[in-house]
Amino acid sequence: MVSASDRVTDPAENPAKDPGKNSATDPAKNPARTSVWLDRRTPSRTRRTESPAGLDLNRITEASVRLLDAEGLAKFSMRRLAAELDVTAMSLYWYVDTKDDLLELALDSVYAEIAPPREDTDWRERLRELADSYRELIVRHIWISPLAGTFLNIGPNSVVFSSAIMDVIRATGLPLERQTGALAAVFQFVYGFGTVEGHFKARCDATGLTQDAYHRHAMGTIRAQPHLRQVVEASDDLMAARGGDTVEEMRERDFVFALDLLIAGIETMRERTGPPTTAAHRGQRPQQPQ
Repeated sequence: MVSASDRVTDPAENPAKDPGKNSATDPAKNPARTSVWLDRRTPSRTRRTESPAGLDLNRITEASVRLLDAEGLAKFSMRRLAAELDVTAMSLYWYVDTKDDLLELALDSVYAEIAPPREDTDWRERLRELADSYRELIVRHIWISPLAGTFLNIGPNSVVFSSAIMDVIRATGLPLERQTGALAAVFQFVYGFGTVEGHFKARCDATGLTQDAYHRHAMGTIRAQPHLRQVVEASDDLMAARGGDTVEEMRERDFVFALDLLIAGIETMRERTGPPTTAAHRGQRPQQPQ
């Protein structure tokens, strides 16, 4: 996981010739960046007029997303991105200060893929639509999972998504002091579910097997181990009752039912706690999801 406070130290990742004279290595002169959206610094390197034709921050961000999708977070580097764009690594630093800047920009850009929920439906359906979209986003771009837990998620697209979530949570009728808990219950569940699902899909893709073939192979291997067979056999009835002919069908049933449980819990707590708190508390806003 890349931390927002990490600075690039590899010479191939940082064009500074003399780290001892570079303010980026001096915490007193250049403290750790909070967010690319908050810390708008004066560029440390002057942009040159001979920058590659057609290269701009949007194109760099789009290429970053493609590269992250294809190769994953661990292999992402400024050098690899420069090769993808057919430019020098130095030229990327005319637009950003660090690799973290690009990761944060890439993270926010994919949140634009989440469509806003329909406004003509009640909060339950809007919540399901947002949960479904968030899960699909995490599975589609599995690299966003660690980044969403690292950065502040305050870019323009992330804020739109967060605002849609908070509008739905407010519409539940829960008291204000309970709304952040409801938000956490639903969207941290979706975050965890989507992350596990995305990693499983990526693992299957890497082996060249379908999810069903991979599951059969894994279960066969487990059943062949005497010390694990009892654990599997004890859960056979549970697995049979789960329903679904494929791994994807079983997983979909689990997700839908778990989300229904959370919605039912919100409804129950709303009835138990009574109407929302008075206007004296309405200045509070639910926290943004990670």
